Amino acid sequence: MTTTTEAPATEANESSDHAHEHPSDLLYVKVALFLAVLTALEVSTYFLNDASTTVLVLILFPMMIIKFVTVIMYFMHLKYDNPLFKRVFIFGLGLATVVFLITLTAFDFWSSEYLRFLR
Repeated sequence: MTTTTEAPATEANESSDHAHEHPSDLLYVKVALFLAVLTALEVSTYFLNDASTTVLVLILFPMMIIKFVTVIMYFMHLKYDNPLFKRVFIFGLGLATVVFLITLTAFDFWSSEYLRFLR
């Protein structure tokens, strides 16, 4: 008497339903080149001798945000995963930002004494 156990057919169907087309190697190369160019632009701001801190912040922050979003969407595969993972990640990022701003407020960072470097 031999008994065989087979996996239900629904398990095979479930795994194929959740599968998505993985990006090609060429896409990863394009994303890496885009990030390299963006990094080179960020590094080039070092050579702006007459730029104030405000100008540097206005130039570097958008580049930082673009790089951050690009990395999490492609290399962390959030673009291809369940939208719940993206929401959890964005919620954590927002919560960390709020906590950081509250901390700066608690230490009276917003007074003119600390913001004098913007002038």
